[in-house]
Amino acid sequence: MPRDRIDRASEMEVFAAIVERGSFSAAARLLGLTPSAISRVVARLESRLGVRLLSRTTRALALTPEGEAYHRSALRILRDIDETERSVADQAAPRGRLRVSATLGHSRKILIPLIPEFLDRYPGIQLDLSLTDTIIDLIEQRADVAIRIGPLSDSPLTARRLAESTRTIVASPAYLARHGVPQAPEDLLDHNCLGFNFRRVEPRWAFRRDDETFLLAVSGNIEVNSGDAMVQLVHAGLGIARVGTFHVAEDIAAGRLVALLEDYNPHDIESIHALFAGGATLPARVRVFIDYLAEKLR
Repeated sequence: MPRDRIDRASEMEVFAAIVERGSFSAAARLLGLTPSAISRVVARLESRLGVRLLSRTTRALALTPEGEAYHRSALRILRDIDETERSVADQAAPRGRLRVSATLGHSRKILIPLIPEFLDRYPGIQLDLSLTDTIIDLIEQRADVAIRIGPLSDSPLTARRLAESTRTIVASPAYLARHGVPQAPEDLLDHNCLGFNFRRVEPRWAFRRDDETFLLAVSGNIEVNSGDAMVQLVHAGLGIARVGTFHVAEDIAAGRLVALLEDYNPHDIESIHALFAGGATLPARVRVFIDYLAEKLR
């Protein structure tokens, strides 16, 4: 292989340092080189590419349009190289900061109780956990993996199914004492049915009767974007809600909430996925975390 091809990553590193520090001399100090060596790298780059990458004056450096394009690509390639080397080095002992985005309710009930064993198993990993029911952009927020519940939108990210959950209609004993217990789905039309304001959520509630599933449009005076908040509203006696069973299983068992219309429950499945970027170069810290969740949640 020609030597100039081997040196291209080093040239990219030099060029990125020049842009970051704003001068040849500052880049030289950062990299432990001489300013003349930095100048030779840039001259070699521009000669090989046949374009001017930097506009140089006595006071400042400025990127040409070609320089801006080269800089963006160089940063991406250098990140890929770092990630590849880190992934290989981590195979024996996964380590580093693992940034995870997950929903509040699922984390409180399911994810957080699993964390102690995970960190005991992989002590070299530092977990950076962000809890929000708002859908984030993994790339923009620099998250390694996101735990998502429900239907997925089209995305270039990789999705791995971890588990499934059904949904249950619930109300508090206090609400039912005041308003009565619905005996059939149509009775909900006379009740305050609390809803979610996620755009991806089907606003109608699903039921099954005589081996056929149907949807019923219900209504209420509150909509929220958080499963945890929804359960709190139900506890406060403000209405009836249809939520993931994992949210309310303990409350139902303890009598704090009442499951309603179970004879009509279609037990439709809500999938729980891990979303992440990357494939063959997936960092070990991300891979072992997803494998661990799949092992525990299946």
